Amino acid sequence: MSNFSATGPLSGLRVVEFAGIGPGPFACMLLSDMGADVVSIDRPGKKLGERSNLTGRGRTVVLADLKDPAGREQALTLLDKADVLIEGFRPGVMERLGLGPDVVAARNPRLVYGRMTGWGQEGPLANAAGHDINYISITGALHAIGPAGGPPVPPLNLVGDYGGGSLYLIVGILAALHEAQRSGKGQVVDAAMSDGVISLMTNFVSQGLRGVFNEQRGSNLLDGGAPWYGVYETSDGEHVCIGSIEPQFFADICRRLEVPEALHNAQSERARWPELRAFFEQSFRAKTQAEWVALLEGTDVCFAPVVPLSEAPDHPHNLARKAFVDVQGVRQPAPAPRFSRTPSAIQGPAPKEAVDAAHVLARWM
Repeated sequence: MSNFSATGPLSGLRVVEFAGIGPGPFACMLLSDMGADVVSIDRPGKKLGERSNLTGRGRTVVLADLKDPAGREQALTLLDKADVLIEGFRPGVMERLGLGPDVVAARNPRLVYGRMTGWGQEGPLANAAGHDINYISITGALHAIGPAGGPPVPPLNLVGDYGGGSLYLIVGILAALHEAQRSGKGQVVDAAMSDGVISLMTNFVSQGLRGVFNEQRGSNLLDGGAPWYGVYETSDGEHVCIGSIEPQFFADICRRLEVPEALHNAQSERARWPELRAFFEQSFRAKTQAEWVALLEGTDVCFAPVVPLSEAPDHPHNLARKAFVDVQGVRQPAPAPRFSRTPSAIQGPAPKEAVDAAHVLARWM
C-alpha cells in the first residue's frame, strides 16, 4: 500500500486506474511519484507483489470483476470520489462495461476521464490491435530511424508507448484538471499514441518544409548522418558518442582530435562528410572508452560514453544526481522531474496484496 503522507505537487489528487499494460501504468507511476493517490482496479485472481513491477509502484490495488454488477458498482463508488480516471482498453470496452464517460460524468461531473489507446477513439484503425512499433509506423518516426542503407530500427518502445502515449496523457490530464478548476466540469482526454508521436515529429516536419530533411535514413543532422553527431567504436569494443552541432563545439572537437585543417570547414559540406567520418572512426578506435572519458567528458565537445542499462546507475553523474534510488532493496529510477518545494517521492513498491474498496473510501471521505 502507498504512503499517503505524500509531499509531491499532486498530493491530494485522487486517481482511479483501470489496470492495463504499457503507457497507462507508466503514466500512473509518474502521477504517484508526484504525490497522487493512485488506486488501481484489477481483475480478481491477479498476482500481486512482483518486485520487478516498477511501473506498478506507489499504488493501492482493489480487485473487482467489472462484468459483475457488484464489481461495477465498486468501481463507480470509487469514481464518485475521484478526480481522474485512466483506462487503456480498446474503444467501446468501458461503455460496454457500463463505465463510459457519460455514465461516470452523470455521477461525478468534475472527473477527468483519461483514455489511453494506440490509434485513438475513432478512425479506421481505432479497434485494431497494435503495439508501439505499429503506432509509430504511420507517423514517419519509425521510417526515419535506422542506419543508412539499412531497415528502420525500433527505438525500444520509448517513442510510442511512453513518449507519445504516457507523457501526452499526463499533459492532457493536468491541462483538463486546470480547466476544471474554472469550469467545475471534467472532460475526456483522448490520448492516442499515434497522435502523440506525430506531435513529437513537429520539428522534423518543420525541417521538411524548409527542405533540409532527407527521408533517406542516416543522411540527416540527428539520425547519424552527420559525422559530428553520432556513435563511434573505441579500441576496447565499447562506444562513445559526440554531438558537436554548434560551430564552436565542432571547432573544439577538431582541436582536441587534431583534425586536419583541410577538414575544419567540412561540417557544412556534405560531400566531405565521408572523409570526416573516416577520420573520426580512426581516431576513436585509437583509445579505450575509459581513455576517451578521461579526455573528453565534461568538455564542450558534447561527449558521453555509451553505457548499458545495467551500468547506468553507477555513472558518476547519475550517482551525484541520485538518479536511481533503493526501495526495499530494489534499485530503480528516481522520480522525475524534480521540484524545489514539494519534492516527489516513491510511495512504495508495487503492493503485495489488494484492499477492499471500503478501505479507500474511508480515506477519501
